[in-house]
Amino acid sequence: MALKVIIFDFDGTLADTYDAFVEIANRLSEEFGYKPVNEQEQEKLKDLSARDLIKQSEISLFKIPFVLKRVKSELTHKIKELEPIKNIPDCLKQLNSQGYRLGIITSNAEENVVCFLKNHELEQFFDFIYAGTTLFGKHKIIKKLLKEKQLRPHEVMYIGDETRDINSAKKSDVKCVGVTWGFNSGEALAKQEPDYLINQPYELIAILDNYQYTIINDPSKVNPLTMKG
Repeated sequence: MALKVIIFDFDGTLADTYDAFVEIANRLSEEFGYKPVNEQEQEKLKDLSARDLIKQSEISLFKIPFVLKRVKSELTHKIKELEPIKNIPDCLKQLNSQGYRLGIITSNAEENVVCFLKNHELEQFFDFIYAGTTLFGKHKIIKKLLKEKQLRPHEVMYIGDETRDINSAKKSDVKCVGVTWGFNSGEALAKQEPDYLINQPYELIAILDNYQYTIINDPSKVNPLTMKG
């Protein structure tokens, strides 16, 4: 019954791509006919789900796949400038040393993810990368992963910074951790009721230690835990 695999979202969870995404999205706004976001609006947008953000931008749903493709392409030129979230490299090293299998599921392009990991010498920590997922299709990839790796939902935990990450995990019946350092605010994430909510990467280590200890010593007491820093 032990937890075996930790899946991470990429943008905003592992990589600090928020500012780059906003800059690219604003630059493309006139071309694709949607509202750019000024500095004052950025914090408010963190309280919105991806679906609400799309509605507010007034972009045509037909254009969204094309915008995402361009954003990923533009991000390729910035990927070498981007940094990991603070303390994430040490956290990954600890998880790896504890025997967890680590992976990534992202809507970003695989070449961007691989380039980033190599730049920061993090590629050795990950067993798999599922990239290029649709905006709201991560749950399908998680289910595919479970089948391909012959895993049960209770053996997997998903870590993400957006409301859609939490929803995808729930649709796949895996435990989910919302992180407040990325694209969505802690308040927005809390509304989706993740199993755990953390403010610092090292809190993930504490959650997993607690979870594994409880599984081994008293499985009946494995309940969601919300950690607030």
